[in-house]
Amino acid sequence: MDETQKSPADCGRIDEEQAAMADDRIPMTREGYDKKKAELDQMQNVEMIEITKRVATARDLGDLSENAEYHAAREDQGMLEARINMLRYQLSRAYIIDKDTLPTDSIAFGSRVKVKDLDMGEEEVFELVGPGQENPDKNRILTSSPIAQGLLGKKKGDKVEIQVPRGVIRFKVLEISVADLD
Repeated sequence: MDETQKSPADCGRIDEEQAAMADDRIPMTREGYDKKKAELDQMQNVEMIEITKRVATARDLGDLSENAEYHAAREDQGMLEARINMLRYQLSRAYIIDKDTLPTDSIAFGSRVKVKDLDMGEEEVFELVGPGQENPDKNRILTSSPIAQGLLGKKKGDKVEIQVPRGVIRFKVLEISVADLD
């Protein structure tokens, strides 16, 4: 069998990453979902129309092979289309979380977590949020971030080692409560 042929066992098989993405639901509060939806509407109904007009105007200037305005407008259009597609994907995978049903005994989406950095001796507070609500300045981190992934499911008193880009951080969970996600 040459490289271009697949065995019957390989037909219909998807790799692990594709399988994980198929089940990858994105938790969001109603407010986070509405914010993403409004951002998508703005991009589709205002920004895309403006860029389309720029492309048309630049096209009218003549020779497209040497028309920098045309190429810049087309590049902007492609980047906006990519952002629109990403938002559509996030919204299609979203599921709305009712804040009143969030657990307080273990760390989950919507948790406010107070931890102690065991190496630095400092205390930090993180809020685990979904897309549209992240804000690093306020320690609102996505549940898909390395720190959040390491904390998910932990309980008060648990110690955890989390692999992050700068190395390994070690935390002890001090408190768990429901974050104010409004």
